[in-house]
Amino acid sequence: MNMQISSVMAPPAPRSLAEMRLPMVMMRDILLKTIFRKNVDTVTEIARAICLPAPVTQELVDLARSQKLLEATGTLHAGAGSEMGFQLTDAGKARALDALNQSEYFGAMPVPLEVYSEQVRRQSIRNIQITRDQLTGAMGHLILPDELLDHLGPAVSAGRSILMYGPPGNGKSSISNGIRDALGDKIYIPRAIEYSGQVITVYDPIVHSAAEELVDDPNSLRRTSGRFDTRYVLCERPTVITGGELSLSMLDLVYNPTARTYQAPLQLKSTGGIFIVDDLGRQEEPPQALVNRWIVPLEEAKDILALQSGEKFEVPFDTLVIFSTNFHPNEIFDRAALRRIFFKIKIDGPCQEDFLKIFALVARKKKMPIDEATLIYLLKEKYPTIKNEYANYQPVFLIDQMIAICEFEGIPYQMNPDLIDRAWANMFVRDENIAH
Repeated sequence: MNMQISSVMAPPAPRSLAEMRLPMVMMRDILLKTIFRKNVDTVTEIARAICLPAPVTQELVDLARSQKLLEATGTLHAGAGSEMGFQLTDAGKARALDALNQSEYFGAMPVPLEVYSEQVRRQSIRNIQITRDQLTGAMGHLILPDELLDHLGPAVSAGRSILMYGPPGNGKSSISNGIRDALGDKIYIPRAIEYSGQVITVYDPIVHSAAEELVDDPNSLRRTSGRFDTRYVLCERPTVITGGELSLSMLDLVYNPTARTYQAPLQLKSTGGIFIVDDLGRQEEPPQALVNRWIVPLEEAKDILALQSGEKFEVPFDTLVIFSTNFHPNEIFDRAALRRIFFKIKIDGPCQEDFLKIFALVARKKKMPIDEATLIYLLKEKYPTIKNEYANYQPVFLIDQMIAICEFEGIPYQMNPDLIDRAWANMFVRDENIAH
């Protein structure tokens, strides 16, 4: 089902300092800070720490030596292929401390924003074509009507924006996760990007699941480094899921005043992947305000962020945004906002036939024997009391309740009208006035 990793073009590793397109002073200072903080002293170790190829790292070391900030220790490291060791001079230590005062950032050299933008185009979510088989495979655990997949397939392949709406408990969140699983390929996420001399960290282990890292064996004939720019991490396409906690401020750059660096906002971390706004309408901000924030990014494939100084700049916006709500779209959006959401898909409760299929599937999975008379009782006596409105969550809820009762009573798993009555009583709370 999965697409090949090679379907995304890897970012090429830089071959010289001139190719880096970063301020020379910034690169030199990150080198000094990393040596100071990580205590690395050979070119191989330093290269691994700043995520650059050894020849480029050597150029940077030579530059720092010419400025009397680094010196050779005069000792060769036998373990590191008889490499020369380097250490900071007193001037180098002073410069490293001064640079740390300006910004605590050290380690992986950042990728300039315009270079990252080129990589975003190479691995765009809009380049993905999903087949019906891929989507069905990823949604295999869900029982969905065929016409729903008819709508979902083109929506996902367009990589634009999707609004899923309908009554709660019918799998809008599960469908969102299924879409994520259907994507299947991997992309390159930068550890950090640079704009206007500022570092913005992007790679986040909570959001990004890294593929197996390739570690170099120095004795191997086939070296892996140089195949792609190791300032990036090869990851699954990211998925960011937010719910009622989403606020507009979460979509801004996060400045850390102690480290004096920025952290990418959620939508930038989700570049090349999916951003799911679950439970739209439950946030403190009105849904209209949240969607207005996305209008320019959705239409123009770029977002506007601001630095502490107030300077605004453009970043690529390459994300499949999925809004999911239990409200009717006309209740929470005006026409202009609805026009800008590309696909609107209603996720309804199952019909009686699909409800029974889900019930049988869940019962089999949970080893609960099916009793036909009890099912008839459920459909004829219970569902008419709620106008025969079936929901996907109900089979799991009712079967789990009956299992809990059987385990408590110490009887084998079974279903009967009495157990259905007890389970049903927990699914809905009776309307009544309670004296306070």
